[in-house]
Amino acid sequence: MLEPWRTSLSRHSKRLAAIVLPGLLLVGCLGDQSALLPTPSGDDIAPRINTVQRASDQEHQRLLTAFGGEYRAPKARAALDEVVQRLAKAGEGQIGHYEITILNSPVVNAFALPNGRLYVTRGLLALANDTSEIASVLAHEIAHVTAQHAVERAEKEAESALVSQVVSQVLKDPSRGAAVRAGSKLSLARFSRQQELTADQISVRNISRAGYDPYGAGRFLATLGRNTAFRNSGQNQSAEDKRLDILSSHPQTPERIAAVTAAARQIGAPGIGERDANRWLNAIEGLAYGDDPRDGVVRGRRYLNSTLRIGFTAPEGFSLEAAQDMVIGVSASGSQALRFDSVTLKSGQTLESYVAAGWIEGVETTGIEKVDIGGQPAVIAYGKGTDWMFRLAAVQVGERVYRFILAARGASDPERPMRSIAESFRTLSPAEAQAIRPMQIRLVAAEAGDTVASMAERMPEQDRPSELFQLLNGIERNAALTPGQRYKVVAE
Repeated sequence: MLEPWRTSLSRHSKRLAAIVLPGLLLVGCLGDQSALLPTPSGDDIAPRINTVQRASDQEHQRLLTAFGGEYRAPKARAALDEVVQRLAKAGEGQIGHYEITILNSPVVNAFALPNGRLYVTRGLLALANDTSEIASVLAHEIAHVTAQHAVERAEKEAESALVSQVVSQVLKDPSRGAAVRAGSKLSLARFSRQQELTADQISVRNISRAGYDPYGAGRFLATLGRNTAFRNSGQNQSAEDKRLDILSSHPQTPERIAAVTAAARQIGAPGIGERDANRWLNAIEGLAYGDDPRDGVVRGRRYLNSTLRIGFTAPEGFSLEAAQDMVIGVSASGSQALRFDSVTLKSGQTLESYVAAGWIEGVETTGIEKVDIGGQPAVIAYGKGTDWMFRLAAVQVGERVYRFILAARGASDPERPMRSIAESFRTLSPAEAQAIRPMQIRLVAAEAGDTVASMAERMPEQDRPSELFQLLNGIERNAALTPGQRYKVVAE
């Protein structure tokens, strides 16, 4: 009974990196749609697409709920609208009008509904470094729409309501529009390998016709691959976790990079087309990065929640990640795992009786000790399973009980790190809670002598800041910085 719990926690720990709707995101390469696909007659296409479009329209609000709602960023939205308009004019598809929505999610993803609604997460926007790169993302999604890939898939599924069917499975509770489930491997439109390659080909050709650098597709694909590696490094990944990777449903990244690069070369040598870095960086300056404060924020090993007005600090070496209703953490070695969440006691139930009953199935709870944590009544207990040892802590604040589970693989007792966590738990003053702000993308001009390391020092609360700085700016490990050039950093 313990390994499934460990797997569940591990899946949640990849939420920001790997909980995606695979097959919805990405960028593309060469190809003229009319040359690649037969053009159906109007009589043939209308009945086929209308059914899927109606289903797509019904899911817009539920998608907003699942991905944190719409993120208001006027400068970024204006830049995206301009790109979309240029792509629409340059394309030759059946649908010429598109509406784009920025989703308030740190997950790196983009997708389209069959009626022309396009979606990009703020997490994806932060990774792009110029207009051609973001154009390649949007062109790929537009290509799926114009090539009728979702319609083809819907037909193969016996005209099932594609979006409604899938969204109901990727939401924990579709009736309330709960958060996206970590374990889902489904997609809004899990296109075939050939459909993805076709969308790549159409999109590279389209961004070139729209006046953008066709090599932007390959650059952004490379960034996505690096993002996946960055998010997954330092943690023990199961085969299941790897299948949840953002690129898992697409052809292998090296294959796609080679294909889009070859397609760009057929158009011209490097240096052609627009790749306006300054325009794009201006558009995303101030963009929120990482956790939404409504769900709590991670600052290094600290977790702070302005809504609940609580905070705690994880042990040295732990990486934390905030989800909608919990916090999870994994030690650098992968031998210890932490979960934090909250519940409400039943009427007449005491804290001791609740902990004694056990809240981990199959784990016997013993050694219950009443303590005081942060001025609040609390209980610390011991639990043992087949392969894991547990330390449990529960802190009562009013009617709410905050729960900590610290699991250690093997025979090691995690008592000391649990007591460290428990002692760090505290309630925040109204002023402290109000002061919590999301991290943002900031632009910093490099000065003479600046290096990756010196820029990374501007992001002290980020995990592996040097690697993150390189990832955000699309630069290699030992790359020299250009004095006067602006680079992205993450800061309050």
